Amino acid sequence: MVETDFIKIEAIQIAESFNIKKLRNEFGHESHSSSPSEIFYTLNDKNSYLYIFDYGVIVLANYSASEKKELIDFVRNYATTIVDLDLSEEYQIEINPNIPKVVIKNDYVTVPFVNPLVMRIIMLNIGQSVALDYYEELTNELISSSRVYILELEKRGRLSISKSNLLKYIGKVLNVKNSIVDNLYILDDPNLVWDNEELNLLNRQLKANFDINPRFRDLDYRLDIVEDNLRLFTDVLNVRESSRLEWIVIILIFLEIMIAMFFH
Repeated sequence: MVETDFIKIEAIQIAESFNIKKLRNEFGHESHSSSPSEIFYTLNDKNSYLYIFDYGVIVLANYSASEKKELIDFVRNYATTIVDLDLSEEYQIEINPNIPKVVIKNDYVTVPFVNPLVMRIIMLNIGQSVALDYYEELTNELISSSRVYILELEKRGRLSISKSNLLKYIGKVLNVKNSIVDNLYILDDPNLVWDNEELNLLNRQLKANFDINPRFRDLDYRLDIVEDNLRLFTDVLNVRESSRLEWIVIILIFLEIMIAMFFH
């Protein structure tokens, strides 16, 4: 147990994803628990904890500024795509042995004691919250760009975007959607809460505090809106392409008639 009344926790979105297997093999510390998608460390020599997720998030507890910088520089070597956005979240754990049960506030949680299991649940939920922040940023960007095309349709009655650029935009939307679907497991309850009512209660309270499930539903809803817009843009472009082909056919027929008349 950390010999302090408070434990500072910080979650940071570093990249779109990590190579968890390679990172675990080269980190140089034995993990407390791990899976193909995450690693949890209890670093007793520094009275600190570390949680690394394959969706590009790290969560640190009791790390100094210099230790945090050193760790970030290290994990960047195992990232697929570095995230340029400044996405992080801080939280605190207050340890009070005199309270009978967990008390959760917006920016801190009070617990009667800490152990690796309690730390995992708290750090997991903070990591999920930051990951949702990242996907919300991506979705906001997609909605903003689609709004530009919608306003153009409203004012000009047509789209100036080329077919190739629209296909790139569709690919970007689908990539974000698939990334979220691939990481749906971040909303799953960890196995360690199944047989422990106290951990289960802590997990549910933290999910409610960070609005994990409502935020995901809102995210999914807004992505559906973007997909509906994509279908509209595709239909408009198909009409434009059909009209262009019709004019090409008309011109070819006209040329054929003119050539026939010339030679006769």
